[in-house]
Amino acid sequence: MSQLALPTASATRRALVLFSGGQDSTVCLAWALQRYARVETVGFDYGQRHAIELKQRLVVLDEIRREFPEWGSRLGEDHVLNLGILGQISSTALTDGRKIEMQANGLPNTFVPGRNLLFLTLASCVGYRREIDVLVGGMCETDFSGYPDCRDDTIKSQQITLTLGLGQRVTIETPLMWLDKAATWRLADELGGAKFADLIVQHTHTCYVGERGALHAWGHGCGKCPACELRRSGWERWATEAMHA
Repeated sequence: MSQLALPTASATRRALVLFSGGQDSTVCLAWALQRYARVETVGFDYGQRHAIELKQRLVVLDEIRREFPEWGSRLGEDHVLNLGILGQISSTALTDGRKIEMQANGLPNTFVPGRNLLFLTLASCVGYRREIDVLVGGMCETDFSGYPDCRDDTIKSQQITLTLGLGQRVTIETPLMWLDKAATWRLADELGGAKFADLIVQHTHTCYVGERGALHAWGHGCGKCPACELRRSGWERWATEAMHA
């Protein structure tokens, strides 16, 4: 495991990671644990059809504490917020049993309008109460989806809004913003070596339809939904690069 020293600027700061239990948020969690003195996590139950992620996120947290004690010593309280209202006001393939497909507006019907905006707002409220001024999320502009609430401009704008609205500094870190999935697998390996990459394969959940089923080389999932296809193709590119390195 390539352990990185905590930067001086972050040695006393605390971070709150938006943690779903998926590949991206797990890599973000490890990234934060390398950099901040104390890290807490927050998850959201919004009626997602892949609610298995709520179970897997606890498994991932336990595995990190067990397999990476130095990270575990910095890993603090976990929070889960009930956002059932989001599922009630949305009509998407992530909250309804619908076929995943593209919409007339060019976005996939897995886009939950305002989801990340709401997540970050509520996370900042948890952070305010916990005296945490850094939020870490897995938003990514290079992802296949083109979700508008994953864009760098959106996140920067919300950082300003939250700082003004709360009357204190709020920093939103997005370590995956400019990485594709192969680069995300590479970052996982750089952070925690093969053991951490294997933890992601074995225990994180990405599949939109909530399928755990068989364990593939890249992890559990249906292998057909956009999330599984993206995760698999990224793993294959990363594995090929590693083999020829």
